[in-house]
Amino acid sequence: MISRRHFLKIGGLTVAASGWVTRVLAGSGQAQTSPLTNMVADVKPLTAEDYAVRLERARKLMAEHKIDGLFLEGGVNLQYFTSVNWWRSERTFGAIFSRNREPIWVCPAFERKRAEELIPQGQEIRTWEENESPYQLIAGIMKDLGTAGGPLAVDPSMRSFIYYGLRRDAPQVNLVDGAVITEGCRGIKTEKEVAYLDLANKITKLAYREAFGRVREGMSPRDLAAAISNAHQQMGVSGGGGPQFGPNTAFPHGSQVVRNLQKGDIVLVDGGCAVEGFRSDITRTIVFGSPTDKQRKVWDIVKRAQDAALKAARPGASCESVDRAARRVIDDAGFGPDYKYFVHRVGHGIGMEGHEYPYLVQGNTLELRPGMTFSNEPGIYVYGEFGVRIEDCVVVTADGARILGGLEATSIDQPFGA
Repeated sequence: MISRRHFLKIGGLTVAASGWVTRVLAGSGQAQTSPLTNMVADVKPLTAEDYAVRLERARKLMAEHKIDGLFLEGGVNLQYFTSVNWWRSERTFGAIFSRNREPIWVCPAFERKRAEELIPQGQEIRTWEENESPYQLIAGIMKDLGTAGGPLAVDPSMRSFIYYGLRRDAPQVNLVDGAVITEGCRGIKTEKEVAYLDLANKITKLAYREAFGRVREGMSPRDLAAAISNAHQQMGVSGGGGPQFGPNTAFPHGSQVVRNLQKGDIVLVDGGCAVEGFRSDITRTIVFGSPTDKQRKVWDIVKRAQDAALKAARPGASCESVDRAARRVIDDAGFGPDYKYFVHRVGHGIGMEGHEYPYLVQGNTLELRPGMTFSNEPGIYVYGEFGVRIEDCVVVTADGARILGGLEATSIDQPFGA
């Protein structure tokens, strides 16, 4: 079974012919599509200047919130600010950021030479031996910065053994949540970051389009997943999708029961890829054969809900109001109330992680700002029958929001526009 969550971890063109999917899937499953080509060969990577801008934004937030230091361990947050991609082991590794100087690195002594290959030249590295406490080393750095007691903001995704180690070995340091800095920076995307997201989302939609032309009766979810993965590779990225067929599509994250494709089955695929570390997250729902009246009706309701959410997303609107707009459409169509058939929130933030801040869900009163990016993925799931979800990623603009990567679904027969 290829699940949605598996592919979240892997991490312009339109189809003009009316009813393309219905005709293709009702027949042999072979579609004439344009050859796929590498779409990332000319992508410009992030520069030292881009990382400097990120660090300056972090310093401004630290000053605004009266935070003296920020400790980030290996992971996405550290990579975002430094480009250093360090795996997480049982040994504490990371960097302390302050308002007035370059990061100071905390590194196991025997890893120093490897760390020097990754850390920008000129930045200080302090090491700890196997019989020493990295947490006392962190406390010493804070003292040398003139802020022995903190506050020291810590990585919101930091593992608990590091947190409790700091509390045990450096009790004088006041630990606070670093999310106000990490989310405050990562939640608002720059133009370059939005361009990466645009391209990643377009590539995944084109990969689905290519793979949908190859569906055939009796194929397994793995067969379709392989076609999607191969299409991504032809466009120069590693990515994929997790297909589900028939009644299994009523499970939002997939069923453990393997079902091969049969005539009349709903086909639901969710997955994505990454461009320069920025991810796509796309779901398309089609039918192998001719849709029934109910399948078409449910698809249309979900599409109206997605459109309502897109229209509600604008600067100053609350996150929960976007969820509410989509949910109202589904409730009014008889598939409510609340989470009865639309069982999850309407969206999540997206960037360097498939799921990240902010979340579009009831109770989240955070106001949207230009540059925020998130998924827009309403769904209706009827166990024992089928499920329908349509997912595109969007970016908040100065006066509304737009879909990333184009190729917007317009009907169950036109999953990539008309």
